[in-house]
Amino acid sequence: MPWVSIIIPTYNRRDFLREAIRSVLEQSFRDFELIVVDDGSDDGTREMIQREFPGLLTYLYQENQGVSRARNRGLELAQGEFVAFLDSDDLWLPRKLERQMAFMQSQPKAQICYTDEIWIRRGVRVNPKKKHAKYSGWIYPRCLPLCIISPSSALMRRGLLEEVGGFDEELPVCEDYDLWLRISARHPIHFLPEKLIVKRGGHQDQLSRRWGNDIWRVKALLKMLKDPSLRPDWRRMTVEELHRKGSILIKGFRKRGKEEEVKYYERILEQYPLEEG
Repeated sequence: MPWVSIIIPTYNRRDFLREAIRSVLEQSFRDFELIVVDDGSDDGTREMIQREFPGLLTYLYQENQGVSRARNRGLELAQGEFVAFLDSDDLWLPRKLERQMAFMQSQPKAQICYTDEIWIRRGVRVNPKKKHAKYSGWIYPRCLPLCIISPSSALMRRGLLEEVGGFDEELPVCEDYDLWLRISARHPIHFLPEKLIVKRGGHQDQLSRRWGNDIWRVKALLKMLKDPSLRPDWRRMTVEELHRKGSILIKGFRKRGKEEEVKYYERILEQYPLEEG
């Protein structure tokens, strides 16, 4: 059995995917299996893999069902004790797995770790903003405002995903935000301050670029508020974040003349009032 199962979900990113696969095959740590889940591509992805990487990975095709289903399908096939994800438009630096596996083996109680990253936007390296700073430990409050962990940077024990559940297939976007909330509410998340992945952004098919993604973050927050094990102080913080994101949605829907949506989010905020003081 391999130590690490690496899962790459992809959809019509043949050229990006080719480079992502190569970045995995160039890893200094070699005890892994690579699973590519094709979420309905029609751009020649299958033919490219068969031609350029025969026998080097497991390829699974599914009709287009979204990235969460693709990742979960990969998890169903995974045999490793550890699981890592790589988005098909991102890259790993050669020692990424080596560094993380060394950490996880030295910390047997650690369930998950993630790394720093290099950002490329439209082919140009850029510096992340202060709000994208990384943190280590019990970071649930840090995960509430936005998604600070890239799926491509995380390495976790497979048992952790069995504990908290995989990716929510009802969320078309922000599925990673949802997962990190569920994990960080239960376990410390360890940060390795070394830039070991390259995140490439700015292309048109990125779902994270669209307005209204707070719709799905609100759904994730509501799920957390239904979790009876959530710490009382973190519950208060979650309600506060719910009001911040809900207010943004109300303002945006009102501007667009969508009064039904405005009333819906107003009712949600009434259901979870802010604590006084």
